[in-house]
Amino acid sequence: MSVPISAYLTLAAVLFGLGTVGVLISRNVIVLFMCIELMLNAANMALIAFSRALNLMDGHVMVFLVMTVAAAEAAVGLGMIITIHRNRETINIDRFDLMKW
Repeated sequence: MSVPISAYLTLAAVLFGLGTVGVLISRNVIVLFMCIELMLNAANMALIAFSRALNLMDGHVMVFLVMTVAAAEAAVGLGMIITIHRNRETINIDRFDLMKW
């Protein structure tokens, strides 16, 4: 009894959709980054599902690449969020006008 690939792809599509909705309606920068991470994880799930269905290792290699990019994005992004929060004392995305001082 194995789970069909359509179940994994449906779950990945739902997670990606939730992440997209979160990015579009979120006003909190931390929630925005969490939604981006959710979208990257949904893409990883789809890559692994296709890789397992086709008996190839290419998808697994791509997942490691995406995970590396996600870790770098999280580290740099959270550092920027902390710096902006210290300077502006808010993490509301509507109040970010970094070009004005």
